[in-house]
Amino acid sequence: MEDMKDNREIVLKTDHLCIQFGGLKAVDDVNIEIRKGELYGLIGPNGAGKTTVFNILTGVYKPTSGRVYLCGEDITGKAPAEVNKKGIARTFQNIRLFGKLTVLENVMVGLSNQIPCTIFESIFRLPKHKKSEREYEQRAHELLRVFNLDQYADTLASNLPYGKQRKLEIARAMATNPKLLLLDEPAAGMNPNETQELMDDITYIRENFGITILLIEHDMRLVSGICEKLTVLNFGTELAKGETAAVLNDPDVVKAYIGE
Repeated sequence: MEDMKDNREIVLKTDHLCIQFGGLKAVDDVNIEIRKGELYGLIGPNGAGKTTVFNILTGVYKPTSGRVYLCGEDITGKAPAEVNKKGIARTFQNIRLFGKLTVLENVMVGLSNQIPCTIFESIFRLPKHKKSEREYEQRAHELLRVFNLDQYADTLASNLPYGKQRKLEIARAMATNPKLLLLDEPAAGMNPNETQELMDDITYIRENFGITILLIEHDMRLVSGICEKLTVLNFGTELAKGETAAVLNDPDVVKAYIGE
């Protein structure tokens, strides 16, 4: 019987993706296909090209060759702001919050490009702007509750513990209403308890918000615990891809990534 998952919409497709910096091919012929609702992992040793792929997907880099498709639309080379409006949001290896804004304000920043008001209405705070602002503030509170951060709404982001800052960055990315959420090493620096909480949160948002997720991660417990499929990169090229358990037991992957 044909796997019903194969009938789901393809949210992300990269077609022979390559990027070259001088004489170095940082990414060489990478082909990823992620269907709606999948939780997909991109793994590999340090310097394998994982974050470079994220930078191409989000418009930070333009590929030397190859294409990027989001829900069938070619978004190759579009500017980061346009890519975000099309439906891709991301977090970063190094947390990039607005430290002097409150937790609530950080999430409101993510919602700001969805407020349907003109500049004139915003400047003079006309009734339409005030109504929209109240609605989006309520949405921000709802997102904070998902990550158990609502009690910190008025706290400066810089004063949050490290693990909660990681969660806040994901909440802010979620606020842009993405079709595809890119998480770049979300468990970096977390202790085991924080990592387990993060795994639960990622699973929850995938199941309850219907968001497709692509993550880079070195924590194999997290990867094996939540990812359905993987692509393994090594020196910018694909080493293996497929179902998580099969990939993690591939002898080439064990040798190159986990160690003999």
